[in-house]
Amino acid sequence: GLSLAAVRAQMSTGQAAMGEHVAAVRKGRTRLTECLRRLAVQVHPAEGNFVLGDFGARSDFVFDGLKALGVRVRRFRHRPEISNALRITVLDQTAPLDRLVGALETCLTPEALLFDLDGVIADVEDSYRRCILETAGRFGVQVTREELATEVLAGDANNDWILTRRLLAGRGVDVSLDEITDAYQEVYLGTATSPGLRESERLLVSRDVLADLADRLPLAVVTGRPREEAEWFLDREGLTDLFPTVVCMEDGPLKPDPAPVQLACSRLGIKRAWMVGDTPDDIRAAVGAGVVPIGIVAPGPDPAASAAGLREAGAATVLDTLDDLLGLLP
Repeated sequence: GLSLAAVRAQMSTGQAAMGEHVAAVRKGRTRLTECLRRLAVQVHPAEGNFVLGDFGARSDFVFDGLKALGVRVRRFRHRPEISNALRITVLDQTAPLDRLVGALETCLTPEALLFDLDGVIADVEDSYRRCILETAGRFGVQVTREELATEVLAGDANNDWILTRRLLAGRGVDVSLDEITDAYQEVYLGTATSPGLRESERLLVSRDVLADLADRLPLAVVTGRPREEAEWFLDREGLTDLFPTVVCMEDGPLKPDPAPVQLACSRLGIKRAWMVGDTPDDIRAAVGAGVVPIGIVAPGPDPAASAAGLREAGAATVLDTLDDLLGLLP
């Protein structure tokens, strides 16, 4: 019924307008077909106002990636013969068609890979996460790991000092941010007589995998850590050369604001990227910046809840490990 109504509306515009519309659709169909073939997508013959492309094993990723970028297409998972195909409507206006082509290129041929640091590259379950719990304990509040995980999934949790203060306030304990920051940093960095919790941080992915990714595309870190702490970890693990671009707390607003993701793309000199993160804040920042959001489940008390939270935030896919990223790349 909606399609017939649209046809009647289009026909009522007159023969000249109809001719212009048909010509624009044909031109757009040719451009879209050429784009898909250039991206190594099999295209079925088409004479209508849509193109059917076979995306193979990556059809789910491309479908959800396009959705995250604000582009809706159709799929037919109930039909085995075209279960990996996506039906893409041909647009008759240049600007929307440019956006569609750009979204397809972003999903299939990224120019760079962006990574959150904590929970993606660095295991911080016994450093930053534990630091929040111990800092809260210093002010008389016991917070469980499950409660902390729930707060992180709720979003706007990229600054651990502010997050700790919010947890304390939720229990009726009013402490200044400066007091919390000082206590937190002492626990995390340590003192002259006691090592800090940061010494427990370990890699979640092998350097070989990161080096393999760096051989394919430029890499960048987009983190809410202070720069000194981010660089300390990368240097200790011998990763500094793999991440020439590092966007940190001092560079501007924190995720879920898209600004740090946009800054990383600007510094890399690219427009098309994928962003890997372990929290809804990471996913929302990626979506806001127009890059493909990819989730990864970090160590924690409830992996299933974390994966569900990432998908709900709009992740195109949720990885178990960064090794899986190699299989998604062209």
